[in-house]
Amino acid sequence: MIIRCDNCSVSLQLDESKIPSGNFTVRCPRCQNMLRATKDGKGRISSPVEQLAENKAAPAAEGNSGNFREKESEFQINSALKSLLTALQAGNVALDANDEKGEKPRRVLLCLGSRKDEVAQVLTGSGYRVYLAQTPAQANERLREGKTEIVIFSPDFAAEFGGAAILQQKANAMYTAERRRLFLVSLEDGGATMNAHEAFLRNLNLIVNTNDIAQLPLILNRAILDFNDLYHYLNKGLGLEPV
Repeated sequence: MIIRCDNCSVSLQLDESKIPSGNFTVRCPRCQNMLRATKDGKGRISSPVEQLAENKAAPAAEGNSGNFREKESEFQINSALKSLLTALQAGNVALDANDEKGEKPRRVLLCLGSRKDEVAQVLTGSGYRVYLAQTPAQANERLREGKTEIVIFSPDFAAEFGGAAILQQKANAMYTAERRRLFLVSLEDGGATMNAHEAFLRNLNLIVNTNDIAQLPLILNRAILDFNDLYHYLNKGLGLEPV
């Protein structure tokens, strides 16, 4: 029997005679991700990966996405104008940083449990494009697109699949260049909001306490600005857009 890792996509050949009935786990030899699968009474094995055809990419949250589309259109127009003006300037003089208008519209993937609707409403109201994942497979498919660089997760995300642990393992297994392009946020009851030291120790970019959900857009924007300032010259040298 062959199953596929939902983190790194490597295919694993399993000896069916050695697989116990019911739920079991297998560690991926490439990324060390714990794969959870089930063997039913008829000997059929299913894993979260096999749900990809149905689970597809995490869908967008319901609500008014007009703010995001308006912001995205304005940002694209301003970026195009800036590029045109730069090309037309004599002596190839770059535009001043203050000439760039419009804040980059951002997409955020929510991997949350009981708080997902509350957080989605707060962020969509602030112009974010929000996607809601129900399973790790949905989250993985949305991240494959490469357009969503912000992930907010909580300990109760897809608990039956070990969702929070899978996301943390995925971040830990990333190469440095990949990890710099992912802004990982943990939303939790016991954490201290914007505790940079604790976030660093846990390979996170930001910790937000659930009591501060109402202020999440403000907290998120401030933290991302600081993050982009940190990597400004590196991104500029590599020709990368900030997160």
